[in-house]
Amino acid sequence: MEKKRVVITGLGALTPIGNSVDEYWNNLIAGKSGADFITKFDAGLFKTQFACEVKDFDPLSIMDRKEVRKLDPFSVYAMATAQEALADSNIDLEKVDLYRAGVVWGSGIGGMKTFQEECFNYKEGDGTPRFNPFFVPKMIVDIAAGHISIKYGLKGPNYVTVSACASSTNALIDSLMLIQLGKCDFIISGGSEAGVNIAGVGGFNALKALSTRNDNPKTASRPFDSTRDGFVLGEGSGCLILEELEHAKARGAKIYAEVVGGGLTADAHHITAPHPEGLGAINVMKLSLEDAGMKPEDIDYINVHGTSTPLGDIAETIAIKEVFGDHAYNLNISSTKSMTGHLLGAAGAIEAIACVKSIENDIVPPTINFEHKDESIDYNLNLTLNKAQERTVNAALSNTFGFGGHNTSIIMKKYND
Repeated sequence: MEKKRVVITGLGALTPIGNSVDEYWNNLIAGKSGADFITKFDAGLFKTQFACEVKDFDPLSIMDRKEVRKLDPFSVYAMATAQEALADSNIDLEKVDLYRAGVVWGSGIGGMKTFQEECFNYKEGDGTPRFNPFFVPKMIVDIAAGHISIKYGLKGPNYVTVSACASSTNALIDSLMLIQLGKCDFIISGGSEAGVNIAGVGGFNALKALSTRNDNPKTASRPFDSTRDGFVLGEGSGCLILEELEHAKARGAKIYAEVVGGGLTADAHHITAPHPEGLGAINVMKLSLEDAGMKPEDIDYINVHGTSTPLGDIAETIAIKEVFGDHAYNLNISSTKSMTGHLLGAAGAIEAIACVKSIENDIVPPTINFEHKDESIDYNLNLTLNKAQERTVNAALSNTFGFGGHNTSIIMKKYND
């Protein structure tokens, strides 16, 4: 069967550098860091005392106080971006088949804050097992998709993908395939995460995964710099409306870009470290190109996983050179995590949005905070260091990799009828 074409018709973003798509994009291009000292709890005794938090967001702007109490922050963030993306798409839900409309979301952890609070409350109590009746419905990772479908009456496929930091790219690829196969007309997809809490920071500190640059948090996320010492934890959400092309055209939708391919692989190597030769990353980029029916030279921009970890940044540049050959030196490559921090399961969604906006505006956001060269990295690659660059972006590829060896890669390009 001939696969259906899939386009992006709506965007929503809630990030450490902007609470809307426009604010997020403008701050990406300006090279603004979202890192600062943690305000959500007293981190004074932690090895890492900073993060990329969502700022000045009022949940009451999208739902009433009673509803907010029933949701973990990761679900609140999801609801906020779904609302923005649906409004942006201009879909009239009274004129579409709701049985062919789905929600495929991504989150690596889900309701960690809720789990933490309920455990603390029990420990600090008198031993009587008193738990919030919403404990489980707030905590479970699938609930974000459930809330979105309930609010908007969407009765098609409804689930959450969990593949650590690859989760929301996994969700986007699943959505792409469902629409390509004719199972849905449109899908609300993306991801959300709210891991800036005691358990999140403490757990990643124990893994020695986080930067400890407490003297200057805004420069702590520094992909490709020889002094990088770990990632900066972020939080937030990104949402994209993926829609079957003819369905979008029939209602006169604005089309941002076309989603043309995706790849999924595993390193099968280590629970937290990437394969040193980037084998999983090599294979996933090759698969995404094959799925899209594209050649390496068709790609103009790669939004890399680029977490600012000692091993990961090297492995990804090795993989890019292996897949793209000489064309690797014609690409723009950048890590927007240098500005947003690492949103874990939501990273792929906000980075896909960055790719879409790059395609729309022909601008590549920078990799900020670069100062010192690493002898293990090839700087003949255009890593878009410290300043955004204007160039024609006909096609962009986004990589996200997760603990457990999960690799995902998705390709978007300018829409041509």
